[in-house]
Amino acid sequence: MERPAWAPQGIDISMPSVSRIYDYYLGGSHNFEVDREAARKAMSFMPGLPTIMKTNRAFMRRAVKFALDEGVTQFLDIGSGIPTFGNVHEVAQGGNPDAKVLYVDHDPVAVAHSRAVLEGNTNAAVMSADLRDPGTILKSPETAALLDLERPVALLLVFVLHFLEDKDEPYRAVAELREALAPGSLIILTHASYHGVPLSQETAGGAVAVYKDIRNPLVMRTREQTARFFDGFTMVAPGLVAMPDWRPDSPAEEEDPYAFSGFAGVGRRA
Repeated sequence: MERPAWAPQGIDISMPSVSRIYDYYLGGSHNFEVDREAARKAMSFMPGLPTIMKTNRAFMRRAVKFALDEGVTQFLDIGSGIPTFGNVHEVAQGGNPDAKVLYVDHDPVAVAHSRAVLEGNTNAAVMSADLRDPGTILKSPETAALLDLERPVALLLVFVLHFLEDKDEPYRAVAELREALAPGSLIILTHASYHGVPLSQETAGGAVAVYKDIRNPLVMRTREQTARFFDGFTMVAPGLVAMPDWRPDSPAEEEDPYAFSGFAGVGRRA
């Protein structure tokens, strides 16, 4: 398999990557045939996966604009993936050129491509780190150089927590991040769930099994389990809802049924 110029040396391009699969769903070009094959296999069980991912991205854009309206101009996006069109820094800096954005991902392709996209942008940066180790993120030189944790920050955990199994202690990781945030900070979160999927759980489970097969298990949590991530935050109206129902720009009932899969919400640190 020929290695494209944008693919960093040292990565295994024979193994699918969740960030490159996500890039494929969004219509991006930074993915390999092995990623496309896994995506197509998952879509054979759940054809609406690209709709879900695009709806997730649309929610993220609305939530970033909400944060700006609330006076929050610092953004920490963990599990940011490959920066396709309309990513956080474009939305945030489109609304406020002084907004600062720090992307965090552990996929070397995502990090390398983010660096290329952000070249010359002094108010945005990317670092390689894992959500499972929030201390490394919080104490990093990149965080210290770009973000002032004494002031409100919007923490984005967008379609990433469902890749952490219970043994990874995801609630502990979110709590550690929360405790580092100043009052007035926001958490912007989406999570996969069987809730709202217009398929039987057995059929949708076929797509979930594809992620398990590529050693990136997808944990489909319930509403109650997802709501626990907001402990210590006050939910912003309309609360924990399907992605199209969170402050929609257009009538949510016009959305594809797949768009209502999973949960989205924003919380405020008191």
